[in-house]
Amino acid sequence: MRFVLGLAILGIGLVLLVINHDQGRTFGVDNEAVGRIVVALPILLMISSSILLGRRSLGQGLRQMLIWVLIALALVTGYLYRDDMRTIGERVLAGLLPGRAVSVRTDDGTTEVVIHKSLGGHFETSVDIGPVSVPVLIDTGASSVVLKFEDAVRIGIDPNTLQFTRTVLTANGQAQAAPIRLPELRLGDIRRTDVPAVVLEQGRLDQSLLGMSFLSTLGSLQMQTDELRLRD
Repeated sequence: MRFVLGLAILGIGLVLLVINHDQGRTFGVDNEAVGRIVVALPILLMISSSILLGRRSLGQGLRQMLIWVLIALALVTGYLYRDDMRTIGERVLAGLLPGRAVSVRTDDGTTEVVIHKSLGGHFETSVDIGPVSVPVLIDTGASSVVLKFEDAVRIGIDPNTLQFTRTVLTANGQAQAAPIRLPELRLGDIRRTDVPAVVLEQGRLDQSLLGMSFLSTLGSLQMQTDELRLRD
């Protein structure tokens, strides 16, 4: 029962600290002080229990005390390094799920989006255009963001308003394209507004392309074997 009570104190305290991290205070008390209290209470409980148990078994009391100290240290360490652990978890998830855009914070405070190669050997991901998620192939050879006709319709563009006045060269040959501007485009935590793009005529593109009208606005684009890093 004492073990469960001490674990409950640590767990509830950790949850409260995480929830109130941005405010810096919990129940009007500074979070650092709350953290010390949360750690101290189970240890005091453990010590008092060990004193009582010590009358019957000193070795058992010391063993339980050591277990509680290790549990408290593990939870406190997890709280102090929560941001680093979250970043590591996101990086691992990106490696396990190729194509997932994972936003990480660098040491200098800037945002990077990390993408791993898909099984087909390309850097593919999804971007949010307004409220709609659109699968795209990252293509530095494309001068603009290029939407296939079906994706343009999905994000709410009226096909009747498109004017196919440009001729572009695609992997399938020449095609007609309609210039548009995207009010908002998001890739992970990287957000751009009023992005130039074109819509290709129906049936001329298998997948939308994330081209240089977006990529050229980034701080850097670095490719390392199976990993692409985009810096805001």
